[in-house]
Amino acid sequence: MKYTIGFDVGSSSVKIALVEAHSKKKIAVITEPQEEMPIHAEKLNWAEQDPEMWWSHLCNGIHRILKENSLNPSLIVAVGISYQMHGLVVLDKNKKVLRNSIIWCDSRAVEIGEKAADDIGEERFGSHLFNAPGNFTASKLKWVKENEPEIYSKVAHYMLPGDFIAYKLTGEIATTINGLSEGMLWDFKDKKVADWLLDYYGIDTDLTPPLVSNFEDQGRINAIGALKSGLPEGIPIRYRAGDQPNNALSLNILKPGEVAATGGTSGVLFAVSDRNSSKEFYRVNHFAHVNYTNKESLIGTLLCVNGAGIQYSWLRRMSAHIDFNKMNDLAGKVPIGSEGLINLPFGNGAERMLNNKSPGAQFSNLNLNKHQQGHLFRSALEGIAFSFAYGLEIMQEDAVNIKVIRAGNDNLFRSEIFSNTVASLIGQNIEIYNTTGAIGAARAACIEFGGLEDYSQSISSIDRLDEIIPRKETDAYRLAYQKWKTELEIKIK
Repeated sequence: MKYTIGFDVGSSSVKIALVEAHSKKKIAVITEPQEEMPIHAEKLNWAEQDPEMWWSHLCNGIHRILKENSLNPSLIVAVGISYQMHGLVVLDKNKKVLRNSIIWCDSRAVEIGEKAADDIGEERFGSHLFNAPGNFTASKLKWVKENEPEIYSKVAHYMLPGDFIAYKLTGEIATTINGLSEGMLWDFKDKKVADWLLDYYGIDTDLTPPLVSNFEDQGRINAIGALKSGLPEGIPIRYRAGDQPNNALSLNILKPGEVAATGGTSGVLFAVSDRNSSKEFYRVNHFAHVNYTNKESLIGTLLCVNGAGIQYSWLRRMSAHIDFNKMNDLAGKVPIGSEGLINLPFGNGAERMLNNKSPGAQFSNLNLNKHQQGHLFRSALEGIAFSFAYGLEIMQEDAVNIKVIRAGNDNLFRSEIFSNTVASLIGQNIEIYNTTGAIGAARAACIEFGGLEDYSQSISSIDRLDEIIPRKETDAYRLAYQKWKTELEIKIK
């Protein structure tokens, strides 16, 4: 038997999966480290991580998964990489990390992106980027140039987190079209790197890595990468993608009208389309999907709720690390609407779907005589679910046509309260798949270019687990949602 290995390098942990190459069946999935990785926040709304920390945990995890499964490394034939989106990693001419990575939930470049949008104009960035420049990788690099000139003067390479992991394994620096589109650096109209945006920011265009394609050889593991990781020297990396497009692939979301829903540290709706325009440039994102080519322009429309699972984890820590199942049991004893307690979950940086406002996480209408621990838990789950519904309304305004919604059987979708609230509000069944991002990345490494149809068929038969059907109490859900929406709109005026 031969195997592929997949990595999902998140901000909380690194997940590693082994997949049998022919059948694409999962062999094992592990997480490193056991506790959440630290995020450094020197200032309000900042968020940084050391890229070498990701690499260290990745190597530890590879060694552990091989040992625990008594697997000879020589049987691994390819690698797939998923990674936290929009981050910035900068290296010097000797390929050494110059500073911590400015990661996805860092909001320091919001004003830079806003000024760029004003200067460039909606007509140009809308037709070429399908997005406002925003708080993405290009704007974060501009922040380094403006605020850390000594560091910027040494920058020889900028890259995304997944590109860094690929570099550590292969010694080669490269990126993808889908990766550049995450950073607002792919011109969809001209089908090339958006050098004009780098020129506007005063950034040397030579810093952009060369391009590689998914489902093809993106570089091979060198001697140093093999020594550190325990993987065989010479095997190829055949895939890399941001975590949300990769989650979509994991859920077999590859065609127009298909939507992936994810409830992890952040909450995400990701819809695929084949259109070449957008009506919404500010509150949702449009990226090249993992199967994007210049001939077939498949676009992923992404809406993110930064403050999702991280809020529920915070509540758990504040509750003496009570078990998540216990939290859900207590929440289940509270009626729909949490007896008037309203939660806004937006405490993890600026929310793009709220026009980059940061209202903060908060509870409203708290009654000290009525509301108990279970009310807090249910209100938090409803607040996140209501955020999904609010985001879906925005996506529909952007002409997203939804045919299928799929979600993984992990994180928030394990909660019946959360999943039933989402399904009942959007009025559509949600297919549940038993998969993860790391498994998706490992399977993607098995795919030959043009072989996505066979992949889709096999995944549907292997992974489909359950289906969530909207509840009959839709009026109660909608009333609670309208109260929540009114509270939100008051806060963001």
